Amino acid sequence: MPLAVDTYSLGPVGTNCYVVRERRGAAECVVIDPGWDAAHLRLELARTGAACAAILLTHTHFDHIGAVADLAEATGAPVHVSPDAVGALESPLGPPGVALRGYGAALSVSGGETVDAAGVSFEVLDVPGHAPGHLSYYADGCLFSGDVLFAGGVGRVDLPGGDWDTLLESIRTLADRYPPETVVYSGHGPPTTIATELAANPFLAELRAAR
Repeated sequence: MPLAVDTYSLGPVGTNCYVVRERRGAAECVVIDPGWDAAHLRLELARTGAACAAILLTHTHFDHIGAVADLAEATGAPVHVSPDAVGALESPLGPPGVALRGYGAALSVSGGETVDAAGVSFEVLDVPGHAPGHLSYYADGCLFSGDVLFAGGVGRVDLPGGDWDTLLESIRTLADRYPPETVVYSGHGPPTTIATELAANPFLAELRAAR
């Protein structure tokens, strides 16, 4: 049975937050990248009857972490983040006029582990290139890629810690590791598949040429 994945586009730049359950109607869920509006997320969890068992962060750019502190404190759910990104979680920086609450009690995951929560086992992958300490999470045919790979696009590399060659190698790792039909749930935009992006993503011509 496929995972139940609900998507919420939150905040000023429409960042995808994912609520993941083992099956539709399951009593617990995992929240990935609660970027904004903790109150709305809590209402949605109450509406669906799903208790938050864990919070997974792909990276700590402001639009992915805006609701972390409030959601974690309200639910008691542990927060998982890369040790290379924890500083930005503890002392987050946003655009002018945007206030963000820091969170200092996160658990470290750096890639190569699994996080088991809400009946789902998530593989943790270190996928640098867009941001320091960027992670992706894979479970049951679903890849939560953060801002590494999008439908028709890839993550920016013009921000601190970004590097094009590193990003491309991260995408190559994902493509080599997971089946072509893997559904990619990105940090922004609609879902896609690895096969679709390898076939048509204009930024991946170099990967196509090498396969």
